[in-house]
Amino acid sequence: MALFLSLAAAGCGSGSGSSGAGGKLTVWLAVDAQESWPQLVQSTNDRFAKAHPGVAVDVQYQQWTTKNQKLDAVLAGKNVPDVVEMGNSETTNYIVNGAFATLDPSRFDQSGSWLPALADACRHDGRTYCVPYYVGARVGVYRTDYFTRAGVAGPPRTYPELMSALDRLKGTLGAEDPNFSALYMPGRYWYAAMAWVKDAGGEIAVQDGGRWKGALSSPKSVAGLTEWKRLIDAYYVGDRAKDNGDQPGVVAQGRVGVFYGNTWEADAAADEHAGGDPKLKGRFATFPFPGPSGKLLPPFLGGSTLAVPVKSTRKDLAADWIGMFTDRQSQQTLIAANTLPNNTAQLAEVAAGGINGPAAQAAATGGWMTPFAPGWTSVEKSNVLPEMLERIANGKASVQDAAREADRRIDEVINER
Repeated sequence: MALFLSLAAAGCGSGSGSSGAGGKLTVWLAVDAQESWPQLVQSTNDRFAKAHPGVAVDVQYQQWTTKNQKLDAVLAGKNVPDVVEMGNSETTNYIVNGAFATLDPSRFDQSGSWLPALADACRHDGRTYCVPYYVGARVGVYRTDYFTRAGVAGPPRTYPELMSALDRLKGTLGAEDPNFSALYMPGRYWYAAMAWVKDAGGEIAVQDGGRWKGALSSPKSVAGLTEWKRLIDAYYVGDRAKDNGDQPGVVAQGRVGVFYGNTWEADAAADEHAGGDPKLKGRFATFPFPGPSGKLLPPFLGGSTLAVPVKSTRKDLAADWIGMFTDRQSQQTLIAANTLPNNTAQLAEVAAGGINGPAAQAAATGGWMTPFAPGWTSVEKSNVLPEMLERIANGKASVQDAAREADRRIDEVINER
């Protein structure tokens, strides 16, 4: 990425930066913090003000869709934010191009038990460049009233029990409505499909001789994709050329028995402000999604990290703010907001009987992450995975052929910096 070339002059060491009294600390957070846990931001700023009198904290909220474009632009100049939130699948390219300063893990609470899906995204060549913030894990979400009507006693604990439940839903509600999906699984939903790949022991891409290459056409990956395709053919009724972007709204229409998603989507399906139906409030419950392997289906652990740009002149202050925002006390606030913490120790503090309990159980398995390859962002931007899945779902290509073509496209960009 050409914009990072100017970073070389700034150096890549952690440095102390200016920590004198007065001035301003600029923090870029995604809008999730503003919408879901503003009290955490305020309490952190209050604590920081006591520790650093005279230093004002300017929190600027960013949209996920434009955040990186704005960050790329400011990193090419001198006036950079002191703290930036990054998705854990976004960090590698910035780290390898020298955009972020190194950080000392010992400065941060519970760094020894950070979730690997977050911690691994922050590490490169034995150094740490960011701090885990929070994580989310997909689970099974189901209509409790539909389960009752179909004679399903409770949430499935094994894959055979899941198949039995889906068969009952299809045989009961599907018989009444030809547009009913026992399992909602749109064709371009790659976060779901790749969970079946991982459950089968497959990978999206692997390292070979220091370089990354696609691995979707390996026997294990093909086995996972084949099982995913079987589920679509058996239980999904709908457009196979769409993704899961409007999943809560579709579920709210009342023609879905089970879907695979984030716990917040269950709330959104019953929230009229999110396109849901308020009449469905209280009719959703969650369960850890079982996989064909006999273990829990490994969820994609998508979350956020916090980094300090190498050009920041207030690195020490930035690290102090991050430390307060991510310590044990702050993680408890996130748990209370139905968000999973950044460490394995506090997963046990998530109420097992709450809507996020199954997500904590799923996250405890370790889950999976997209490859920590320098060109992964380019892979995502090129839509390789959704386009492969659409071809498979619609029968335009065999699983093997579609996967082989996807590997070819992945190989073209995954090693780019």
